[in-house]
Amino acid sequence: MSSVIPIKQVDLASQPEVDYREVLSDKEIAAIEHECALYEIRPAAAIDALQIVQRERRWISDQSLYAIANMLGMSATELEGVATFYNLIYRHPVGEHVIHLCNSVSCWLNDYQTIAAHLCKTLKIEFGETSQDGKITLLPNVCLGCCDKGPAMMLDGELVENLDVEAIDKLLHGLSGGDNA
Repeated sequence: MSSVIPIKQVDLASQPEVDYREVLSDKEIAAIEHECALYEIRPAAAIDALQIVQRERRWISDQSLYAIANMLGMSATELEGVATFYNLIYRHPVGEHVIHLCNSVSCWLNDYQTIAAHLCKTLKIEFGETSQDGKITLLPNVCLGCCDKGPAMMLDGELVENLDVEAIDKLLHGLSGGDNA
């Protein structure tokens, strides 16, 4: 059974008092402090801080969000606004690998439908879901900025352009360690 990424309904107005030192690791705190030093005000490091914690945990839990907000001296509501605006910050658990398939007009004109259908069929999931083994999450992306090389996707932060079914199969084969996806 695949897991569906639900729409987040969090009451951030009643933000609990969270001591970031009890939630974040020493490594995360040090990296966030380094980023804060690069800005005039601490909240300016919000995206960097979210990325640091996500790199360690693969997603930003409510507890992590509260801790980061506390560390940066901002409200959880403000930080949630940053996190939900930036589509590469995940507020729900994701798989070990995340595929963002571009669904822009350019990709649609270059056989996006075939790629999307093949990914869904092969992974046995729909967009917004994670494979049963927890390895791959499939997400849509409005535009990846490589319209001349579509269809395209981002796999774990790396652009993959000029996709076709064979390229998808090769990528999925590599992700599964040589097993069938």
